[in-house]
Amino acid sequence: MTGISAGVDEAVRRLRDGMARGVLSFPLTSFRDDGGLDLESYRSYLTDRLATAPGAVFPACGTGEFFSLDEDEYRAVVETTVEVADGRLPVVAGIGYGWAQALRFARIAQDAGADAALLLPHYLVTAPQDGLVEQVRRIAAGTRLPLIAYQRGQVAFTADGLRRIAEIPGVVGLKDGHSDLDRLQRLTLAAPEDFLFFNGAATAEIQARAYATVGVPAYSSAVHAFAPEIANTFFAALRDGDDAGVTRLLREFYIPLVELRDRVPGYAVSLVKAAARLRGLPVGPVRAPLTDPGPDDLADLEKVLDHGLSLVGAVRRPA
Repeated sequence: MTGISAGVDEAVRRLRDGMARGVLSFPLTSFRDDGGLDLESYRSYLTDRLATAPGAVFPACGTGEFFSLDEDEYRAVVETTVEVADGRLPVVAGIGYGWAQALRFARIAQDAGADAALLLPHYLVTAPQDGLVEQVRRIAAGTRLPLIAYQRGQVAFTADGLRRIAEIPGVVGLKDGHSDLDRLQRLTLAAPEDFLFFNGAATAEIQARAYATVGVPAYSSAVHAFAPEIANTFFAALRDGDDAGVTRLLREFYIPLVELRDRVPGYAVSLVKAAARLRGLPVGPVRAPLTDPGPDDLADLEKVLDHGLSLVGAVRRPA
């Protein structure tokens, strides 16, 4: 076994262990009011997040506003995440755009000490399967980091495409954001047995039970970015088969949150950051082209958040 393949195997093992242990955390990136990166606030915020025992941490991804970071800021965010994580859990850094730029980010993440990379959907164009596979192949060939492909938007793999990327050395998993369970079941059946799958739907808890039925129990949690108590309570209820607890959290917190999220484009990130600020977390505003919520939406968000926090004790069963 080569050093590279041994590193990939170890990353897969750690990710699989983390997926079974807790939610996948996608932290926010802290900015100052003037839009500059606030690295010390990010360090404080991230330290608080990791104290709540997520299964893995994914810095500089969608929730972390990867699309607004320059390369120096990206390097600082990933380096800080690796430092704070200190080997306790896997660090999977977001990379993206076209393959050449994605590879630049991959090499930065590799040098910063990340354990793996999440390949975000490429920019703008719709491409055939051959092109999607070649994109992944070129990036995997240029980095030692294990890669997880993210299909969402214009990126959607067929079963044959999935088989082809799974054969590429270093490609270890797929995050799905399409929520097409028929397609996803075909992909899981086409993949090698040790291939990793993640539920990456927006507010993934909404569809967590459905994803689990096709063999994809692991999911990313944006709620963990501002209310790990709620996210961890939901995870435990789902893991333990507490259907009543899962249903109550969905009905009384997650569905109202999604209805609020759907009011304005970009609220999938903006509301998460606003909720974190409501809890006194040092994350600052979003960067353009996103916009922060207005007063009416903030008031509604505070009600949803307060009620969600009140459910934690009600749903959590005695040990």
